[in-house]
This record gives sequence, structure tokens and C-alpha cells, in this order.
Amino acid sequence: MSMFDGLNLGNMGELMKKARQMQEQMKQMQEDLGRRQTTADAGGGMVQATVNGRMELIKVRIDKTKFDPADTEMLEDLIVAAVGGAQKRAAESMRQEMEKTAGD
Repeated sequence: MSMFDGLNLGNMGELMKKARQMQEQMKQMQEDLGRRQTTADAGGGMVQATVNGRMELIKVRIDKTKFDPADTEMLEDLIVAAVGGAQKRAAESMRQEMEKTAGD
């Protein structure tokens, strides 16, 4: 008696089909998320950063009326904070979408 005697190989084809469908759904979801844009700001709106779903920085906006041009160190810190905030929001959105897709 082999270890495969009790295994119903008829279900294997169905499992492979479902795995391919799930793989396609995940690929489509990643493409959709890649087109999404997420924005966060820092310094009370002094700096605003936008990333796409692949966590790539696509836009930075600096409100010149809200900061001292001589304080470049603060501006640099705010840029880092805004980009990090946008990436964190995008990652959370992606996590939620993946959980939703996996649940379906």
C-alpha cells in the first residue's frame, strides 16, 4: 500500500486551478495598488509627500509660506517624515487589500 492510495487525485486539478486563479487575483490586485496614490503630510502641512502602491515617491509639495528657508535641517526632517508617513499608509492599505482578497 503506497502513501498515495487514499489520496483523491481528481481534486488535484481543481486545487491547481484555484491556485492559478488566486495567483491571477493577487497579480491584478498588485497592479491596481501600484496605480493608487497615498499622501501624508508633516509639520502641519509644511511638507506633503505622495507615494504609489509600490512605495515609490512620486510627488513632494513644500508650502513655502510655512517654513523658514534658512532652516533646511528642519525641512529635510519634515520631508523624511512625510515620505515615511505616506509609505506607512500605503503599506497598511496594501495589507488590508491582501487580507480582503485572501478572505474572498
